[in-house]
Amino acid sequence: MIPLPLSTIAEITGGTLHGPPDVVVSGPVVIDSREAGPGALFAAFKGERADGHDFASAALAAGAAAVLAQRPVETGGAAGPCVVVADVQEALGRLARGVLDRLPDVTVIAVTGSAGKTSTKDLIGRLAGRAGPTVFPPGSFNNEIGLPLTVLRAGPATRHLVLEMGARGIGHIAYLTGIAPPDVGVVLNVGTAHVGEFGGRENIARAKGEIVEAVRPGGTAVLNADDPLVAAMAPRTPGEVVTFGRSPDASVRAEDETLDEQGRPRFTLVTPEGSAPVALLLHGSHAVPNALAAAAAARAAGLAPAEIAEALSQATPVSRWRMEVTERADGVTVVNDAYNANPDSTRAALDVLAHMARGRRAYAVLGEMAELGASSAAEHAKIGEHAARSGVAGLVVVGANAAAMADGAGQVGSWTGECVQVDDVGEAVTALGERLVPHDVVLVKGSRVAGLERVAEAILAEDAR
Repeated sequence: MIPLPLSTIAEITGGTLHGPPDVVVSGPVVIDSREAGPGALFAAFKGERADGHDFASAALAAGAAAVLAQRPVETGGAAGPCVVVADVQEALGRLARGVLDRLPDVTVIAVTGSAGKTSTKDLIGRLAGRAGPTVFPPGSFNNEIGLPLTVLRAGPATRHLVLEMGARGIGHIAYLTGIAPPDVGVVLNVGTAHVGEFGGRENIARAKGEIVEAVRPGGTAVLNADDPLVAAMAPRTPGEVVTFGRSPDASVRAEDETLDEQGRPRFTLVTPEGSAPVALLLHGSHAVPNALAAAAAARAAGLAPAEIAEALSQATPVSRWRMEVTERADGVTVVNDAYNANPDSTRAALDVLAHMARGRRAYAVLGEMAELGASSAAEHAKIGEHAARSGVAGLVVVGANAAAMADGAGQVGSWTGECVQVDDVGEAVTALGERLVPHDVVLVKGSRVAGLERVAEAILAEDAR
């Protein structure tokens, strides 16, 4: 964060200053007191399980310059330096916007979509880093707290700020773009993730399109030409529209696409400025649209096709549990894609499994796909059917909320594989351990609530033992 006197932070946030006005916050903004260090600003959030105000004195003792809080704080029996606000979350957003307004040379690139946001954000971050110092968040810092914390990592040397924007309803992305208006706004797709909360794909499209409505004048909206609901957002933006996809009409597209034996895409990147070959280290054909979106955003940031292609070909996964492929000593290949799941991403992951397992046995360990609303049972059944038709030797269904997958698999009369239903992660590990033989391929995927990354970790730990 850029150094700011506490008096300026109070002015930006509309808060009340307690303590010396000339105290300078020069370090990061943190919400965990254990991460506080010299010059930091500790934002004291009150959560369901803990109240950050109870840890304010520890943050100050660790060297934090001040606290952003909803009530005055003490340290050593005396009043501590702080800015008292009505709502810490809202104040954090105001502070982030205030800092960004003081960094006129920063180009903001924002990404949203029903699937692939984090992987695409990571790719854009790698690409933009070639054009200058770049800040992009670890994992999925895409909400009302994570996004401003990412913005506040930017400093005078920052040239690109790459942000991921998530939504649980209409108006959420509009709020986030109010904190960080994008110079480049990217919409990947409109799928079925969170469809239960939104009430339909049309509402999802309405919410996702808020990002292109907020593109600054003279900026760029990057839209998926292969997704009709995304392509239809073009009239909603004041910026230039650049399209990406496999469509021959896309501004940035893939041609001559193939997959190697490990399911890694190879294609020719085609742009208005020229073409270049790309050999991704990422797994699955669903990585291609993400790479194309990143290429379109990087092009808007001024990178040439050859440089974009080279960077894409060198990019490895940054965020955890997203198509992490690890091979055990006995040749068992574990695909850990357990960070999250929705019907679109799960089908894509099963397709990767089928491609990687040609000539080998494939097992899919699948858990709940959350937030699907009334369509949940039907969508889980469709995934079970897709798994069976993809030819897996075994399907391990984890948890009662995913049980309909077994029903779907059972509807495929030609399937000769085995379906096992278990209650939890421990039973899934046991069931898989009893069946795996050398050179099998295992996919592990489910929503965060399922916690299936522990299955992948257990399988790999067994190899280590």
